Parts: sequence; structure tokens; C-alpha cells
Amino acid sequence: MALNICGLGMVERRVRCPSCKAVVVCSGNPGEIVHITCPTCGSLGKVTFPTDIPSVPLPVDSSLVVQTMHLTKMFGKFTAVKDLQLTIKAGEMYGLLGPNGSGKTTTIKMLCGLTRPTSGTAVVLGEQVPLKNKMHLIGYMPQDTALYIDNTVHENLRLFGEIYSLSKEKLKQREQEVLQFIELGKWRNSLVSTLSGGMRHRVSLACALLHEPQVLFLDEPTVGVDPELRATFWDYFTQLTQQGVTIIISTHYLDEAGHCSRAGFLRHGRLIAEGTPDELKQKMNAASLEDAFLALTKKVDS
Repeated sequence: MALNICGLGMVERRVRCPSCKAVVVCSGNPGEIVHITCPTCGSLGKVTFPTDIPSVPLPVDSSLVVQTMHLTKMFGKFTAVKDLQLTIKAGEMYGLLGPNGSGKTTTIKMLCGLTRPTSGTAVVLGEQVPLKNKMHLIGYMPQDTALYIDNTVHENLRLFGEIYSLSKEKLKQREQEVLQFIELGKWRNSLVSTLSGGMRHRVSLACALLHEPQVLFLDEPTVGVDPELRATFWDYFTQLTQQGVTIIISTHYLDEAGHCSRAGFLRHGRLIAEGTPDELKQKMNAASLEDAFLALTKKVDS
């Protein structure tokens, strides 16, 4: 057994798989029991972390809203995200770019605490994920709209407001504000089932914004949306960052990433490049982000 204190009370432990004897790295809190999967043979097991381990504060920059350290996620023998290192500052719009299967959704789910990493650490708003005290400060818009289609727009918003324990007065105020911001006012009493796909995306975004999150995770928010509404969505996102909201957004529409303050290219679960849109284009001497990504993947894969 080998232990390494990672900060924020988290511990990294190296154990041998009883089936194939490969070394497996996992992380957890003192006293925690963690279920693991061997990356070599796919065997399942669990690891218990000792309770008598001193906590060492992680040197987190107060300007960082998101920080990951060697973040890795495996599904059986398949590695969805490998050794991801991210630093995202307050007020940034950070784009996770890459084709389907590159690890974008898995990364966002780990940062939201919806999927547990196989190893590594994620910190959001200074707290180790999964968040215990600051969950109410993040918003999440999934790729597939998580709405009750047999209810009205108003009823969906009311449900999300109650989940976040908003008072009746605050909920009424926030509903009016988000309906106006996302231009949904005249559909307030419409059943979600009667709305187009694009309008349902608007409702999903409204639900994610209702409780005024400081950090907003958007997973492929413009998939299946017509070009006009896509442009409108990016206007919304820009206004939100101007209001101080930090946005982490995934997309495989590389032309959209020009709206981001910084972006990272993901390839087979690995971060292969990172920078501002202009820096990424200059790095590969490319006219567009799509050309830069294609040139970079050829270089990485060769």
C-alpha cells in the first residue's frame, strides 16, 4: 500500500489488483470506502482509506473557480478522461472542444459531482468535488433536456426553484427575470411537450439559471439548435460572463469556440492543447479553430 496526501484532506492510494497484479491508483477521503475498477483487467473491487491521515491544505489560487489534478475516469477498461489538468478563473467562458467521444460530457459530469472519478481530484469554488456546502452555487444544463414535458414552463421553473429552496417571493422574482432574459415570457403557461426542440433548450437554460449560480456547466447546449438560436444562446452566455458568472461549456462545433475566453482541445480523453482561440490558431498556423484542431490531431496521432 502507498499513500499520497493530495490536499483538502484527500488521499491517493496505490493498490495491486488481486486478479492481474496491476497497480491501481485511486483517491478518497480518510475513512472512506471507494469502489474501483482495474484499468488493466476490468476487475471490480473496493479500497478503504485509513482514518488517521493528516489533512494538508491544497495550494488553490483564490482566483481559480475550477481546478483539476490528474483527473481520470475509466469505464471498465475504457479510459474516457485521462490525467486532466484544468485551471479556470472566475468570470471566464471556458470551452471544452472536441468530437463525440472525446470526454467532454464525462468531464462536466465529474466537475458537477454526477460521476465519480477513477482517480485524481477536482476542486470547484475552493471545495473538493462532490460539493457539500457549495452545490447551490453551481448550475448544470445537460445535453438532453431534463424537463417534465407534461408540465408547463412555469411549473418546471417552480419545481427547480423549490429544489433549490427559493422562497416564494424570490422564486417569483427570479422566474420573471429569467423568462425576460431568455425571452420565454409568452410561453410561460405552455406545456413543454408543445414546444420545439430549440424552445425546450431555452427552458432548460432558464432552469439552470433560476437560482443565480456562480458557475454554470453547459453540456453541448447548442446541439440540435438552428443557427439563429445558436447565435442567440451565445449572446446569453456572453451577457452572463459580463455579470460575473463563470461558464464551462462543451461543444463539438469548433467555430463556436471563438466566443470563449479560453478553450481546451480534447482528444481521446486527453487535453492536447489549451489557450485563447487566437493562440490555438497561431500554434498550428491555422485560419480557423477547426483547421487548428485537425492539424493538431494529425500531429498527436502520428
